[in-house]
Amino acid sequence: MTTDDPAAIHCDQFIAHPPATVWKALTDPELHARWWAAGDVRPVVGHRFTLDMGQWGQQPCEVLDVEPERLLRYSFASGTLDTTITWRLEPEGTGTRLFLEHSGFDLDSPLGRAALDGMGSGWPDVLRGIERVMTSADC
Repeated sequence: MTTDDPAAIHCDQFIAHPPATVWKALTDPELHARWWAAGDVRPVVGHRFTLDMGQWGQQPCEVLDVEPERLLRYSFASGTLDTTITWRLEPEGTGTRLFLEHSGFDLDSPLGRAALDGMGSGWPDVLRGIERVMTSADC
């Protein structure tokens, strides 16, 4: 994990599957629920959906930008954290390098600071979970 922007989380993961398969994990609600959170995520700009984050509650999101098999950006936790999650996919050899940027944390609020710290340590495990799901799923 790198932190060029103090109010953002940056991490990446090599996934031994082509971009089309990784894209499916990011945009197929059934697969998405297996590696992170249940929700009706769809790669359509303007699409609003809610991620069920268990003990952290229902988090409203809206798709902001889509470039199929290359980029997915959505607002996350609108009304509380008001952050943005950006997924970027780059082909690498026979697989994909998946980049995550989770940005916009309010470092002046206790909630924003705690979320940045907690999610900063959690995101690398989430990204590794995508690889596990891709390996076990029939994609």
